[in-house]
Amino acid sequence: MALASAYFHGFEVLSAAGRGLDALESAWHRGDSPGMVAAPGWGMEGGALPVGRVLEPLLQPKDCPPELDSRNNRLAWTALQGLLEPVAAAVERFGAGRVGVVIGTSTSGVSEAEAAFQARQDSGSKGLPAAFRYETQEIGSPARFAAWALGLQGPAMVVSTACSSSGKALATARRLLRLGVCDAVLCGGVDSLCRFTVRGFGALGAVSDERCRPFSRARKGINIGEAAAFTLLSREPSEVRLAGCGESSDGYNVSAPLPQGEGAEAAMRAALRDAGCGPTDIGYLNLHGTATAQNDAMEAAAALRVFPGGVPCSSTKPLTGHTLGAAGALEAALCWHLLRGAARRGLPPNWNGGDDDPATAGLGLLGQRGPDGPLKRALSNSFGFGGSNVSLLLEGA
Repeated sequence: MALASAYFHGFEVLSAAGRGLDALESAWHRGDSPGMVAAPGWGMEGGALPVGRVLEPLLQPKDCPPELDSRNNRLAWTALQGLLEPVAAAVERFGAGRVGVVIGTSTSGVSEAEAAFQARQDSGSKGLPAAFRYETQEIGSPARFAAWALGLQGPAMVVSTACSSSGKALATARRLLRLGVCDAVLCGGVDSLCRFTVRGFGALGAVSDERCRPFSRARKGINIGEAAAFTLLSREPSEVRLAGCGESSDGYNVSAPLPQGEGAEAAMRAALRDAGCGPTDIGYLNLHGTATAQNDAMEAAAALRVFPGGVPCSSTKPLTGHTLGAAGALEAALCWHLLRGAARRGLPPNWNGGDDDPATAGLGLLGQRGPDGPLKRALSNSFGFGGSNVSLLLEGA
């Protein structure tokens, strides 16, 4: 079978900025986000830390099995409301067995387990609450949930490669289409806040006690957030396609990236080759941009090698937090929004207080307002623990 393109049919997001891409765009131009605030109880000693929380009421499908009922899956279901019609149309056209599910996550239902253990401790009981179901925290739960809720019978799987999870989920979905295994794939990512994750990053000394400042000399680390972002991919043409996917695995360290960013560079170059593009064809680069010293240094070094002439670029994590398993899909959705011409006020600024790290000189970090004009191609980076890297190249019609 000849290689076929994968096209986006809608993109729905839910984040600390609110519901939908218009809410995220408004946040990036204001430079603040309603759910991106300091909250008590998240620090190592229970103190306050900035986290990106979804503030919208969450929905649950009728008769949801208790083992599938988690905040993570409710985030997913709430975001999926805008895709119900396209998914139903795909099932009608292709059959339920030809529509797959690929979702990236890292937390799944861990917060439900946290609540159960806290309840046991508070009550002095030796057992966990009777209502707690171990299955809620299974890593495959989001895919199982989406397939059940939407009546899908094609392949259903979760990709869990830390912060690159949902970027790799989109790449996996495209492979399923190219191999002819599916005719349409619901794909994306979802991750909910849990103290296990936030305090784990805190133990690494990676968490900031103020809003993160990617690529700033004054950076102090990351903020963790929660989000859901989903799209439907198929071979049927639309206004934006997933033109290139680049993946690499450097395996340098359990948590630290290769210092000079060789793995990140390999992923970006692979995406460009896959799409038949060169660096000068890219109009915007969404940086992984976590605001940790190690990530910023390696990503800047890698991007400067791939784009020696610079490229308009920014990190949007100050507005959503680092949404971990959802980050790749959330930031791909932002690029999709830009490529459709739906953005009203230019490219997203890199909100870091204006104190750019000198090591980024020549890279093209965007100021408070990005350039106007049509955008043809965008590249989005996601890099995970263990050296799991992915770059996605989106192209407008």
